[in-house]
Amino acid sequence: MPTYEKQHDQTLTAEQRFREAFERLKLGVPQVLPKGTRVSQNNVAKEANCDPSALRKARYPLLVIAIQEWVDSQKSEQPSLARQNLLKQRKKKRDTRKTMADFKKQRDQAIGLLADADLRILELSEKVADLQAKLDEIKPSAKVLNL
Repeated sequence: MPTYEKQHDQTLTAEQRFREAFERLKLGVPQVLPKGTRVSQNNVAKEANCDPSALRKARYPLLVIAIQEWVDSQKSEQPSLARQNLLKQRKKKRDTRKTMADFKKQRDQAIGLLADADLRILELSEKVADLQAKLDEIKPSAKVLNL
Protein backbone atom coordinates (compact mmCIF):
# COMPACT_ATOMS: atom_id res chain seq x y z
CA MET A 1 0.00 0.00 0.00
CA PRO A 2 1.47 3.38 -0.95
CA THR A 3 2.43 5.79 1.81
CA TYR A 4 -0.42 8.15 0.96
CA GLU A 5 -3.02 5.43 1.46
CA LYS A 6 -1.46 4.38 4.79
CA GLN A 7 -1.51 7.96 6.03
CA HIS A 8 -5.04 8.38 4.66
CA ASP A 9 -6.24 5.25 6.51
CA GLN A 10 -4.60 6.38 9.76
CA THR A 11 -6.27 9.78 9.66
CA LEU A 12 -9.74 8.32 9.13
CA THR A 13 -11.93 7.41 12.05
CA ALA A 14 -13.15 3.84 12.34
CA GLU A 15 -16.63 4.92 11.28
CA GLN A 16 -15.27 6.62 8.17
CA ARG A 17 -13.35 3.46 7.24
CA PHE A 18 -16.52 1.41 7.73
CA ARG A 19 -18.54 3.84 5.58
CA GLU A 20 -15.94 3.76 2.79
CA ALA A 21 -15.85 -0.03 2.94
CA PHE A 22 -19.67 -0.11 2.79
CA GLU A 23 -19.66 2.11 -0.30
CA ARG A 24 -17.00 -0.03 -2.01
CA LEU A 25 -19.02 -3.18 -1.36
CA LYS A 26 -22.22 -1.54 -2.62
CA LEU A 27 -20.44 -0.51 -5.82
CA GLY A 28 -18.88 -3.97 -6.21
CA VAL A 29 -15.29 -2.74 -6.08
CA PRO A 30 -13.89 -4.07 -2.80
CA GLN A 31 -10.19 -3.66 -2.10
CA VAL A 32 -9.78 -6.34 0.57
CA LEU A 33 -12.49 -8.91 -0.15
CA PRO A 34 -12.99 -10.66 -3.50
CA LYS A 35 -15.19 -9.05 -6.13
CA GLY A 36 -18.82 -10.08 -5.90
CA THR A 37 -18.77 -10.34 -2.12
CA ARG A 38 -22.24 -9.59 -0.81
CA VAL A 39 -22.82 -6.70 1.54
CA SER A 40 -23.25 -7.65 5.18
CA GLN A 41 -22.26 -6.13 8.47
CA ASN A 42 -19.40 -8.63 8.86
CA ASN A 43 -18.16 -8.08 5.31
CA VAL A 44 -18.18 -4.31 5.76
CA ALA A 45 -15.96 -4.71 8.83
CA LYS A 46 -13.65 -7.13 6.98
CA GLU A 47 -13.44 -4.77 3.99
CA ALA A 48 -12.41 -2.01 6.42
CA ASN A 49 -9.60 -4.31 7.67
CA CYS A 50 -11.23 -4.63 11.07
CA ASP A 51 -12.49 -7.48 13.18
CA PRO A 52 -16.19 -8.14 12.44
CA SER A 53 -17.02 -7.66 16.13
CA ALA A 54 -15.77 -4.04 15.90
CA LEU A 55 -18.81 -2.96 13.87
CA ARG A 56 -21.50 -3.04 16.55
CA LYS A 57 -24.90 -1.46 16.61
CA ALA A 58 -24.14 0.00 20.04
CA ARG A 59 -21.10 1.88 18.67
CA TYR A 60 -22.30 2.81 15.17
CA PRO A 61 -26.12 2.64 15.24
CA LEU A 62 -26.76 4.80 12.15
CA LEU A 63 -24.23 2.95 10.04
CA VAL A 64 -25.50 -0.48 11.10
CA ILE A 65 -29.08 0.57 10.36
CA ALA A 66 -28.01 1.86 6.94
CA ILE A 67 -26.27 -1.44 6.19
CA GLN A 68 -29.27 -3.48 7.31
CA GLU A 69 -31.68 -1.34 5.28
CA TRP A 70 -29.51 -1.65 2.18
CA VAL A 71 -29.26 -5.44 2.62
CA ASP A 72 -33.05 -5.67 3.05
CA SER A 73 -33.66 -3.57 -0.05
CA GLN A 74 -31.36 -5.81 -2.08
CA LYS A 75 -33.11 -9.02 -1.04
CA SER A 76 -35.93 -8.31 -3.47
CA GLU A 77 -33.38 -7.91 -6.27
CA GLN A 78 -31.65 -11.21 -5.53
CA PRO A 79 -32.60 -14.17 -7.71
CA SER A 80 -35.72 -15.91 -6.51
CA LEU A 81 -35.53 -19.19 -4.66
CA ALA A 82 -37.04 -20.99 -7.65
CA ARG A 83 -34.31 -19.61 -9.90
CA GLN A 84 -31.64 -20.63 -7.41
CA ASN A 85 -33.09 -24.15 -7.27
CA LEU A 86 -33.14 -24.30 -11.06
CA LEU A 87 -29.48 -23.27 -11.18
CA LYS A 88 -28.61 -25.93 -8.59
CA GLN A 89 -30.44 -28.57 -10.63
CA ARG A 90 -28.61 -27.53 -13.79
CA LYS A 91 -25.28 -27.76 -11.99
CA LYS A 92 -26.19 -31.17 -10.61
CA LYS A 93 -27.19 -32.41 -14.07
CA ARG A 94 -23.98 -31.02 -15.52
CA ASP A 95 -21.99 -32.83 -12.83
CA THR A 96 -23.94 -36.03 -13.53
CA ARG A 97 -23.25 -35.75 -17.26
CA LYS A 98 -19.55 -35.21 -16.56
CA THR A 99 -19.48 -38.25 -14.26
CA MET A 100 -21.25 -40.35 -16.91
CA ALA A 101 -18.74 -39.22 -19.55
CA ASP A 102 -15.89 -40.23 -17.21
CA PHE A 103 -17.49 -43.65 -16.65
CA LYS A 104 -17.93 -44.16 -20.40
CA LYS A 105 -14.30 -43.29 -20.98
CA GLN A 106 -13.20 -45.77 -18.30
CA ARG A 107 -15.49 -48.44 -19.80
CA ASP A 108 -14.06 -47.87 -23.28
CA GLN A 109 -10.51 -48.16 -21.94
CA ALA A 110 -11.38 -51.39 -20.11
CA ILE A 111 -12.97 -52.84 -23.29
CA GLY A 112 -9.82 -51.93 -25.24
CA LEU A 113 -7.61 -53.66 -22.67
CA LEU A 114 -9.87 -56.73 -22.73
CA ALA A 115 -9.73 -56.90 -26.55
CA ASP A 116 -5.93 -56.64 -26.44
CA ALA A 117 -5.78 -59.44 -23.83
CA ASP A 118 -8.09 -61.66 -25.93
CA LEU A 119 -5.90 -61.14 -29.00
CA ARG A 120 -2.76 -61.98 -27.02
CA ILE A 121 -4.38 -65.15 -25.63
CA LEU A 122 -5.35 -66.23 -29.15
CA GLU A 123 -1.81 -65.60 -30.44
CA LEU A 124 -0.26 -67.55 -27.57
CA SER A 125 -2.74 -70.43 -27.99
CA GLU A 126 -1.79 -70.70 -31.68
CA LYS A 127 1.88 -70.63 -30.77
CA VAL A 128 1.39 -73.41 -28.20
CA ALA A 129 -0.46 -75.50 -30.81
CA ASP A 130 2.34 -74.97 -33.36
CA LEU A 131 5.03 -75.90 -30.83
CA GLN A 132 3.07 -78.98 -29.76
CA ALA A 133 2.84 -80.09 -33.39
CA LYS A 134 6.60 -79.64 -33.87
CA LEU A 135 7.26 -81.52 -30.66
CA ASP A 136 5.09 -84.38 -31.82
CA GLU A 137 7.10 -84.55 -35.08
CA ILE A 138 10.46 -84.61 -33.32
CA LYS A 139 9.61 -86.88 -30.42
CA PRO A 140 10.31 -90.55 -31.20
CA SER A 141 7.25 -92.61 -30.92
CA ALA A 142 7.63 -95.56 -28.67
CA LYS A 143 5.92 -98.67 -29.88
CA VAL A 144 4.53 -100.96 -27.29
CA LEU A 145 5.17 -104.61 -28.12
CA ASN A 146 2.81 -107.18 -26.90
CA LEU A 147 4.67 -110.16 -25.52
